Amino acid sequence: MRSENKMAVELDVFVGNTTIMDEEVYQFWLDGYTVNEAVRVRMEGGMLEECEASAEVLHSDTMDQFRTFQMCERLLHSPAKLANQLLFQIPPHRQAMLIERYYAFDSAFVREVLGKKLSKGTKKDLDDVSAKTGIKLKSCRRQFDNFKRVFKVVEELKGSLVENIQQHFLLSDKLARDYAAIVFFANNRFETGKRKLQYLSFQDFAFCAGQLINNWTVGAVDNMVEDMDVDLDKEFMQDLKDLKILITDKDLLDQHKSLVCTALRGKTKVLNEIETNFKNLSRGLVNIAAKLMNAKDVRDFFIDLVEKFIEPCRSDKWTAGDIRLFLTHYTNSAHILDTFKHQVVWDRYMGVIKSCILKMYHD
Repeated sequence: MRSENKMAVELDVFVGNTTIMDEEVYQFWLDGYTVNEAVRVRMEGGMLEECEASAEVLHSDTMDQFRTFQMCERLLHSPAKLANQLLFQIPPHRQAMLIERYYAFDSAFVREVLGKKLSKGTKKDLDDVSAKTGIKLKSCRRQFDNFKRVFKVVEELKGSLVENIQQHFLLSDKLARDYAAIVFFANNRFETGKRKLQYLSFQDFAFCAGQLINNWTVGAVDNMVEDMDVDLDKEFMQDLKDLKILITDKDLLDQHKSLVCTALRGKTKVLNEIETNFKNLSRGLVNIAAKLMNAKDVRDFFIDLVEKFIEPCRSDKWTAGDIRLFLTHYTNSAHILDTFKHQVVWDRYMGVIKSCILKMYHD
């Protein structure tokens, strides 16, 4: 009698038109998990029971999807190519999800590299950033490379920074604005790492970047110049030194103080502190303006705001409401000063200063 040899053949075959992409598995891949780590988390989440699958099938599925994501990664570096390629059948809404998630970043990570040069030197420090934040090194590298890639594409383009990022990388408005902030900070090398700035979040800085881009860059006044939204308007920075007359002319300084204190009488509990500190606060705000011609002083912009204005107000127990009232009247009162001739520059400067200080003042 002939005995039949039964051979067990295992085949992993996925047949289909639309490329299978599980959002949870995609997130594991983005977060820098290995296949085994992702499988373990999926199993702990009850995936075996849910799908009535074996551990082998789950491993095979995870590995297959990781492979797909790796093959897609090249296309994600230039998102416009994703729509035109024929290798993967991915519906438009899935493409949008893949791109948005790929370019998303961890706020703890961006806070560590914000304002640093997007260079090999910074990339070498990512081991430390990974250890400090608990974000896997692979994910740190992806996020850093994304910042660098966006920076390189848009730094020389004319037009709106946010629009250029959206057009070339197909990101949502919110994410494009965040990237605009990252590009702007990297270009101007703002200091964000000092201890007294640690209380500020990335979103605090991103808001301030938006204010600076919209009001202090060349693009704020002329939307057809090179690098319009990346570089500060040098002519405007030069003009800022004219504001020094507000603190060097004793009569103007006294008049300004008198106008502000009169306007605030009965409206705030810190009027005595305002009267006592007015000249120091005014000198602080105007000296920041006068220093912005130098690249090094531009870098210290946020430290100066904290040291010269926010800390003194905080130690005198001002509320955010007191700050708002003071800065409003401080700005507007300058219009009543007869000999002060620099109203346009003053308003352009103080509008941003007021917005940034209010965002940065956590009372």
